[in-house]
Amino acid sequence: MNLKIRVIAPDKVVWDANAEEVILPSSTGQLGILKGHIPLLTALDIGVMRVRINKEWQPIILLGGFAEIKNNNITILVNGAENISSIDIEEAQGNLETAINLLAEAKTNKEKIEATQNLRKARAKIQAANVLNNM
Repeated sequence: MNLKIRVIAPDKVVWDANAEEVILPSSTGQLGILKGHIPLLTALDIGVMRVRINKEWQPIILLGGFAEIKNNNITILVNGAENISSIDIEEAQGNLETAINLLAEAKTNKEKIEATQNLRKARAKIQAANVLNNM
């Protein structure tokens, strides 16, 4: 294990472990981190963080935040997170369809923002399910 990773939400530490590699959902795209990465501070989008431990990938859904990479330590401050061990793909697909419909029906800016956030969360669950199914 080469990287020390801590994921901290407002109410708890979601993840505190060592890993070989991490892929973060940064606001500019997927960001891969390996041992020896240069220091970096980046904004995170809603999406799936993938962590490789003992050559197996584990998905964690992040609900936006920031990540600091420095000296093989990754500190991630997030608005919320879900550690995923299993996902019902049919339920996730249903949630995605509902989120798409709610976004299409949204009238006010507030409704559009909330619907967009729900759509991103639903897409992240589908992505996490794909990570789990490919393990």
